[in-house]
Amino acid sequence: MNNKLIAPALLAAATLLSQAATAADIANGRALMEKYNCASCHGKDYTSPTDPAYPKLAGQHEDYIKHALTAYRRGDSAMNGRNNAIMSPLAKPLSDRDIADIAAFLHSLPGTLVLRK
Repeated sequence: MNNKLIAPALLAAATLLSQAATAADIANGRALMEKYNCASCHGKDYTSPTDPAYPKLAGQHEDYIKHALTAYRRGDSAMNGRNNAIMSPLAKPLSDRDIADIAAFLHSLPGTLVLRK
């Protein structure tokens, strides 16, 4: 077999496996949102918050959700951190994977925040 073909094929396969292993898990994101009862503030459909001060989350950009949850997890004592009496304690136990899963779930929902092609 030609070694010039095997190396690129192995690299492509390893890349695909790596991406599959790190792909966000939307079902886990949904489960985490239910576990932390996020709908109690952000609304059942995540587009109708119970208070106008709370953001709509459905359809939000994944990167924004990741950034916000990471900042809440850091708290106000860290650079680029956020402090909120409700969100900070909820975000503290979240892993990077949990945050990615939540962000993927929220982005997958229909909403008015992201223009889709």
